[in-house]
Amino acid sequence: MSGRPNLMTPELKANPYPLYAELRRNAPVSQVDPGGMWAVARYEEGMYVLKNPRLFSSAGFGLATNPPWLGGNPVSQSMGAMDPPQHGRLRMLVNHAFTSAAVNRMEPRVRAFAQEVVAKLPLEHPVDMVPAFALPVPAFVLGNLLGLDASLHSQLKRWADQLTSVTAIRPDETERQEPVRQAVADVRRYFSEVVERRRREPGEDLVSDLLRARVEGEALTDDEILAFLFLMLLGGLETTVHLMGLCVLALMEHPDVMARVRADRSLIPRFVEEVLRTGAPGHGLLRVTTEEVELGGVRLPKGARVVVLLGSLCRDEALFPNSERFDIDRPGSQLPFGHGPHFCIGAPLARLEARLAVEALLERYGGVSPGPGPVVWHRSMVVRGPSSIPALLHPA
Repeated sequence: MSGRPNLMTPELKANPYPLYAELRRNAPVSQVDPGGMWAVARYEEGMYVLKNPRLFSSAGFGLATNPPWLGGNPVSQSMGAMDPPQHGRLRMLVNHAFTSAAVNRMEPRVRAFAQEVVAKLPLEHPVDMVPAFALPVPAFVLGNLLGLDASLHSQLKRWADQLTSVTAIRPDETERQEPVRQAVADVRRYFSEVVERRRREPGEDLVSDLLRARVEGEALTDDEILAFLFLMLLGGLETTVHLMGLCVLALMEHPDVMARVRADRSLIPRFVEEVLRTGAPGHGLLRVTTEEVELGGVRLPKGARVVVLLGSLCRDEALFPNSERFDIDRPGSQLPFGHGPHFCIGAPLARLEARLAVEALLERYGGVSPGPGPVVWHRSMVVRGPSSIPALLHPA
């Protein structure tokens, strides 16, 4: 490896794993582009970062998602950018929406909707599986949680794409900056209108719950509620859409696995776990050092920006033997959802959505193969997944 690799090139977004393996072997803590941040590629050092928020602050997420050219981004003020105890104060308010009991109550509705989505897919005609399959179910679930207008589902995804692209845009790429600024303004306006409507007419949804909530006797501010809704757009929609897309690619690339899972549907949860491990839709966790610290034999200065390459940690041979092999028989892992205070609150819901969508797909179709045109990958430091999957579906 010569020079600093740029993690945002199209080639590396399409397949970063050979580089990750090289980093784990030779440079587990090293500087990368864009911006000269420090990448942590190995499980041992990555877990040290995630377990020590006093040394590695989640304020790094806020810095990366609100560069100077953007001029403000509510997600950078969300609980995703907070450390304990402030983080716990807000997380406590929304935990009830993501408990196992709450998720289980949603299962019949999500299953029925997934079956409707799959029934509309064309047989043996080219289809882009991202808008046709990967997007609708997560958008339906997010819309139900927040009480959003179903007609806006595609728009929500376009907004989420712009917001997650922030970490991949350089200061000199002015032509890519304006659409992101516009998306932030549009999302802020839309969610502000949602909050005002719920204030006038409360309902049985998470926005109404947040308006009713009290922390130490005080209501959440509108800015705090907006920040959470921005975070939900990224965590509740974007990463789950990527998980769905990665499931499609895994079925396409491993027809033997598809045949096995079709024959035994009880294997679907294990299939989803291996997609999570090998694909890691939540791909990079951003931190900033609060003081000078040594990590993996490297001295990092105070204020150093750090990205824990979760996609690399999930393939660390020390934890996952034969890590490059897609193997649904290996034990599952919570690692793809992070670790510590910021462990993904929506993990049970994301697993449910993926399981039910894959189940519906396998019930109706016997195979999926590449369609005309290439798979296109979304460019972001924090998430990884396909933004377009040309495919052909074959009869059962």
